[in-house]
Amino acid sequence: MAIWVLVGFWVAAGLGVFLVAIRAGDRRRRKAGGAESRASRRGFIVVAAVVWLVFGVGIPALVLINNGEDKAKAAPGGVDLNHAQTNGRVLFAQNCSTCHTLRAANAVGKVGPNLDELRPPKALVENAIQQGRARGNGQMPAGLLAGQDAADVGAFVQAVAGH
Repeated sequence: MAIWVLVGFWVAAGLGVFLVAIRAGDRRRRKAGGAESRASRRGFIVVAAVVWLVFGVGIPALVLINNGEDKAKAAPGGVDLNHAQTNGRVLFAQNCSTCHTLRAANAVGKVGPNLDELRPPKALVENAIQQGRARGNGQMPAGLLAGQDAADVGAFVQAVAGH
């Protein structure tokens, strides 16, 4: 995609130089007694508008569309996340990242354990989310998430911890 953007830029630059050169030739002809026609002015405006739309709006829109969801499923260490793990990443960022360290979520919390070092299995993560730690009386409260949300966070942590 980046190559096409680069090629498109140089094509547009070349087209711009070409159009400026044509317009300069028209000016010389007008000074010599010829008049610029209304059709040639309209043609120049239409071409300039099309070039602006394609390169000013179209290409940036294509880049945004192509870069949208591709990066959401990628995690550090070459791990490709499924839908549940991607949802778990979002939920982890909202609920867990202030206390825990986990590189895949850009979390650098210092209160809870470093999950990259601990590498907990999914079942342990789900248990911690549901029951808290220190019987619910510790710093991690019980019931932060429930059901599928807890399972998604557990799947995400298990997939990326330590990578």
